[in-house]
Amino acid sequence: MPGDNSKGAEEDVVIIGAGAAGIAAARRLQAIRPDLSILLLEAGDRLGGRAWTVGLPEADVALDLGCGWLHGARTNAWTAIAGEVGLTVDRTPAPWNDGGRRLQRDGAEAHAARKAIGAYFERLESHEGNDAAMAEMLEPGNPWNGQIRAIGTYITGAELERSSVVDYNRYDPGPGPDWRVREGYGTLVSLYGKPVRAKLGTAVTRIDHRHAGRIGIETNQGVLGARAVLVTVSTNVLAAGKIAFDPPLPEKIEAAARLPLGLADKLFLRLANQQALPADTHMLGSTGRGATGTYQLRPFGAPVVEAYFAGDLAHDLEGQGREAAFSFAGDELAAHFGADIRKELSVAAMSAWAATPHIGGSYSYAEPGASDLRGRLAAPHDARIFFAGEACSKSRYSTAHGAYETGVAAADLIAGSFSQNP
Repeated sequence: MPGDNSKGAEEDVVIIGAGAAGIAAARRLQAIRPDLSILLLEAGDRLGGRAWTVGLPEADVALDLGCGWLHGARTNAWTAIAGEVGLTVDRTPAPWNDGGRRLQRDGAEAHAARKAIGAYFERLESHEGNDAAMAEMLEPGNPWNGQIRAIGTYITGAELERSSVVDYNRYDPGPGPDWRVREGYGTLVSLYGKPVRAKLGTAVTRIDHRHAGRIGIETNQGVLGARAVLVTVSTNVLAAGKIAFDPPLPEKIEAAARLPLGLADKLFLRLANQQALPADTHMLGSTGRGATGTYQLRPFGAPVVEAYFAGDLAHDLEGQGREAAFSFAGDELAAHFGADIRKELSVAAMSAWAATPHIGGSYSYAEPGASDLRGRLAAPHDARIFFAGEACSKSRYSTAHGAYETGVAAADLIAGSFSQNP
C-alpha cells in the first residue's frame, strides 16, 4: 500500500537523476566502495540529463542540445575523462577566448559598445553591501543596455531583474580556456555513465525516510529501498514537488524555488552552401536589443549554424515552436548576410528545455538574496539523504563540471556515512 516502505528491492545507495552529478557520484562510489550496491534511477529515456548530443549524419557533426563548452577546460574534470573514454577534445579558441573568431566589428560604435559593456561588468564586480538584481547596475538611458541585457541572459538564462549580483560574482568556472568535445559533451557524459547499473524511465515520486535505517523510494515502476539516497534532480523538479519527502523537507524546497532554472535553447540550422558563411565564427544577432540570438557559424567548420536564445526570448520561441525560432534566426542572419541566406538554411534540431519532462529548464540562477541557499541545498539531511547537481555548486553552478564536482563530493560523504554505520 502507499507509504509502506517494507516492500521492494534493497540497495545500499540509490541515486536519483542520471545527469553529470548523478553519474559522477555513481562512478566515484564504484571506485572507492566497490562493495556497495549502487542503482541509478533516471526518469527519462537516456543518460546525460542536460548534456544531450544528437547527430547530423549528412554533416558528420555532433550537435549539443545542452551544454557544449568545456569551461575552464584545463582543470575541468570532463577534459581528462574525454581522453579516458576515447573522445577528442577540440582546442579551437572559443569566441570569447584569446584568438577566438568573431565577425569583424570596428569603428566608433563597436568601441563604444565594448566600453559600455566593460563598465557594466566592472560595476557588478565592484558591488559591495546587500545583494541586488543585476538590472540595478544598468545606467538608465545607456544606449548599449540592450546588448548588455542580451549578454546577461546568456550568462544566467534569466532577465537581469531576476538575477543576483552576489551570485554572479561568486561564479568561477576555473582557469584556462573553453574547449569542446568533437563527439559532443552529451556523448561524453553518457559514455562515462555506461558502467553504472541504471534503470531508465523510472520516475521517483516519493522518498519515505520516516524510519531509521531503510529509506523507501516510490517510483512509477514500483517501490524499492536503500540505506542512502542521493537526489540530483533539477531545482525546478524539486520546487514543483514532483518528489514528495515524508517527512517533508521544506528548507530544500524553498532553496530550490529561489534557485530556479533559467532557460537557454539552441536551434541548429543546416547550411546548404557552407561557403556562404565563415567557419567557426561568432556573431550577435542584434546589438541594439536584449531579445536577440547569439550565433556560432559553422562550428568545427561544419555546414551548420548554432543559434542560442536565452531568457524570455527563449521561452517565447520555445512556446511558439521551431518555425517561429527559424523565422527569428533567419531574420537576424539576413540582416548581416542578406536576404538570400534564408534560402541556404533549414532546421536540423532544436532544444526545448523548459518543456522537457523531469528537467524543466537549462541551468540555475539565484534570485537576489538567494546565493547562500546553494549551500543549504547541498547539505545532507540526517546523513541519509544527500543532494548534488550544478545548483549545489557555490562557484561552478550552471556547468557540467560543477555538477560533476558536487556529485563526487556527495559520493565521498555517502562513503563516509557507511564507514561510520557499516
